[in-house]
Amino acid sequence: MSRERPKRSSLPPAQENIEKLEKVVSEGNFYGAQQMYKTVSARYIAAERYAEALDILESGACLQLQNGQITCGAELAALFVEALVKGNYACDDQTLDRVSNIYKKFPQMTIPEHLGDDDDVQQLAEALGAAKTRVECCSSFLKAALKWSSQFGPHRAGSPELHSMLAEYIYSESPEVDMAKVSFHFVRGNNPKKFASTLVNFMGKCYPSEDDLAIARGILILQRDALPLFNMLKASYKPSIDRDPAFHEFLDLIAERFYGVQRRNPLQGMFGDIFKMMGGE
Repeated sequence: MSRERPKRSSLPPAQENIEKLEKVVSEGNFYGAQQMYKTVSARYIAAERYAEALDILESGACLQLQNGQITCGAELAALFVEALVKGNYACDDQTLDRVSNIYKKFPQMTIPEHLGDDDDVQQLAEALGAAKTRVECCSSFLKAALKWSSQFGPHRAGSPELHSMLAEYIYSESPEVDMAKVSFHFVRGNNPKKFASTLVNFMGKCYPSEDDLAIARGILILQRDALPLFNMLKASYKPSIDRDPAFHEFLDLIAERFYGVQRRNPLQGMFGDIFKMMGGE
């Protein structure tokens, strides 16, 4: 026997449930509140009252995250995205603001820098574990949101705003930063200045001999349609690039091959000869 779908009129206004659930959270019953958020929102979705389900899930995700309940908050955040899909919500500025509102509630915490006795080591281990959980939970939420935005928005690769959020959170919160992953999302985002400043910050954490490598990684991962950012990065790091003529030539070849920028002497020099042999020209 199939379960009867709740009637639209049989459910109270969402705000009544939101207030009740806020009280449960304020009493410290986070697990109990979590189950109630999931059950109550599911009833509104079953009744196709998606707007109210979204209100409940957004409120719950933000409240749990504000109280440090990362996994609970992330689960409700993921359900919020599922409700967007089920309700066929377009990826517009208003809905992106709601996703951003949840994203901003994911905490950002510093990891202890100085080690001392065993208590400090234990504290560091706990902080690293918590940071990993935060990154995994926030990444899972934003990746789901990116999938929704690619399906219901104008950008096939997903919303640039969401890509920027994900890049910034991974960089700021990861115990071990994967710059390839960070760059992947930044170049699909809408904040090239933040990308450039992140590269500068990352260079400060590298060994001196790795500075140019950090720049090269950032530039090489750019997409074909990112020529303005490519040029901006070249200009920003011109003093470093000028130290080695071969590096300059390599970047010119990248500009030609990936962005169609014609060189005066495209097949001169070491890198040109290599590409010439590879192309069989």
